[in-house]
Amino acid sequence: VQLAESGGGLVQAGDSLRLSCAASGSTFIIMYWYRQAPGKQRELVASIRSGDGSTNYADSVKGRFTISRDNVKNTIYLQMNGLKPEDSAVYYCSALSFSTTYWGLGTQVTVSS
Repeated sequence: VQLAESGGGLVQAGDSLRLSCAASGSTFIIMYWYRQAPGKQRELVASIRSGDGSTNYADSVKGRFTISRDNVKNTIYLQMNGLKPEDSAVYYCSALSFSTTYWGLGTQVTVSS
């Protein structure tokens, strides 16, 4: 199983970024985006179910971030608009397959003020 994130970078406050996570090797029930800032715990940002496509978001990103999927490409995305300096973190893709959770290596997002 492989999860490969891409799309991170250095942007200014108010800018947008789109993260991608290409998944391979298994069937995934739910896929997630997490983030972890230095000195802080990893937090769940958004999730999307494979079955009905239902989504959930952390309160801190509601209205600004959108998680989506492309079933043909087996890829999920995180569209991040209105970025704030507090959004700076390493963003990780995660996926639940049966009883196992898999993680990508992460992509750095840095938002300057």
